Amino acid sequence: MKTHALEGKVAVVTGGARGIGRAIGERFAREGARVAVADVLVDEARRAAEAWGEPAFAVELDVTRQESIDKMVETVVARAGGIDILVNNAAIFDMAPILEVTRDSFERVFAVNVQGLLFTLQAVARRMVERGRGGKIINMASQAGRRGEALVSVYCASKAAVISLTQSAGLALIKHGINVNGISPGVADTAMWDKVDSLFAKYENRPPGEKKRLVGKEVPFGRMGVPEDHVGAAVFLASSDSDYVVAQTLNVDGGNWMS
Repeated sequence: MKTHALEGKVAVVTGGARGIGRAIGERFAREGARVAVADVLVDEARRAAEAWGEPAFAVELDVTRQESIDKMVETVVARAGGIDILVNNAAIFDMAPILEVTRDSFERVFAVNVQGLLFTLQAVARRMVERGRGGKIINMASQAGRRGEALVSVYCASKAAVISLTQSAGLALIKHGINVNGISPGVADTAMWDKVDSLFAKYENRPPGEKKRLVGKEVPFGRMGVPEDHVGAAVFLASSDSDYVVAQTLNVDGGNWMS
């Protein structure tokens, strides 16, 4: 009889209503986890949870508000008994030439991608420490965090911060049996990349779709990633198979970046 890698575990996936987060949540549910789909898009989160079956459920989450983070954690603990796995996936994107970056854009991107990730990690990790059963935390970074890009300074900086926070939190929390690691996608065919493409079309004077086609062609694997390409790494990092993996960010990008 086949055993499931995450049988009996409770997982929270932030930004789980769409894209990579949704694909990870669906796979976790198939692997036996009870999945809380945590998203500001509550209706979409409910539809995702309903599609995966009764063990999954939706919970509202706005990672820019501490009270929303705390309420999400309380709701999941009350409903499922605890949290074993957190996937910090919620993120937003923006870009502009460096001379045109605004404070508003910077603050919005960092509020979600960095502050939201850190304080969601903190709130969940506190419960994991109190419970005394360890846990797994997976932070979604990006190849954009591995290098700067002329038009993408703020987003790149935010994802570099995610990689750094993953290292720091990983070193701090492993003494509690909590493994903190990350996944660094490359170019992935999601709704977010449609926005990326439209912004490149604006700033590089390209026709819509051209940037997306070009970056996909340049991936050594031969195509852009899709959300499902990232689920195997997420299951590995969420399972006992990764117990000796600490403070690492795994590239899942078709060979785009080597580190």
